Amino acid sequence: MPRIPGARARLKNTPVQGEKKVLLAAPRGYCAGVDRAVIAVEKALEQYGSPVYVRKQIVHNIHVVSELENKGAIFVDEVDEVPPGAHIVFSAHGVSPAVVNAAQDRGLLAIDATCPLVTKVHREAVRFARDDFEILLIGHEGHEEVEGTAGEAPDHVTLVNSPDDVPNIHVKDPDKVVWLSQTTLSVDETMETVRRLRERFPNLQDPPSDDICYATQNRQVAIKKVAQDSDLVIVVGSANSSNSVRLVEVALEYGAKAAYRVDYSHEVKQEWFDGVKTVGVTSGASVPEELVQELLEDLATAGYLDVEQVKTAEEDLMFSLPKELRTNLKGQREARALGGRVSS
Repeated sequence: MPRIPGARARLKNTPVQGEKKVLLAAPRGYCAGVDRAVIAVEKALEQYGSPVYVRKQIVHNIHVVSELENKGAIFVDEVDEVPPGAHIVFSAHGVSPAVVNAAQDRGLLAIDATCPLVTKVHREAVRFARDDFEILLIGHEGHEEVEGTAGEAPDHVTLVNSPDDVPNIHVKDPDKVVWLSQTTLSVDETMETVRRLRERFPNLQDPPSDDICYATQNRQVAIKKVAQDSDLVIVVGSANSSNSVRLVEVALEYGAKAAYRVDYSHEVKQEWFDGVKTVGVTSGASVPEELVQELLEDLATAGYLDVEQVKTAEEDLMFSLPKELRTNLKGQREARALGGRVSS
């Protein structure tokens, strides 16, 4: 979505005692899985032309979705909305085998942009189900990622929405039970859920490795450090972004006097700044940095000129493109090379 002239916050320079400043959390914004998924749609449009269909939002950010729509992507809820034989991209959140089969039955050319860290959880679900374990899947009901993971082993999965669900969980064999989780949850709340589950089921097994993704954890660690020194925290991210919503909750839990989520800087409200000396800023893992920079520009007009970056981790992980795009790119390179040899 292009910036609308006149739609920005126009924040007033509210007097407060002491120097105004911004604490800018790092890491923030795009993670490797989001970057890979967005590039996958862009590359598919380059290779195949418009339209390329995408099941659900490729990532949970309205700005990113709008930008891709402007380039020719069409977002649908289910594969039966896609014309037979068309290209479809599966979102970063993953899909169940039933969705994959439905796409195949419709003759769709699928590009799987599932985050590799989500794919890891899918494989864990398949393996534990094969070994006849009951899987307690910690996550939010209705979230695409949870639906995809549960769909890998529907007869073995029980969803646990929160720590408060634990007393109502029943298993067939308490000696063969394991927990897995959605990758974008609050680390603290997930560990509390696990603690309560283990009180009920002492032989509860852990996943082979932590399911909550590195980016979610890193952004939560950073905002914890920022929040303790902030009068106000602003999180850039969409309402359906689980990790963005969690950042607001974590900021409040770790000392921020107030915390709000916005998609765009023009959604920031003047009344949030009464008596505010220090503003903490971060963004969810599906948010492009340009949206954070717009917020910082508006904060500067309100007198928050001193920006201090609070860095708690370095991130250099990168994922390769989905194999369907890598194969096609390789084929194109080989064809061009062959053409060059023949013409010579």
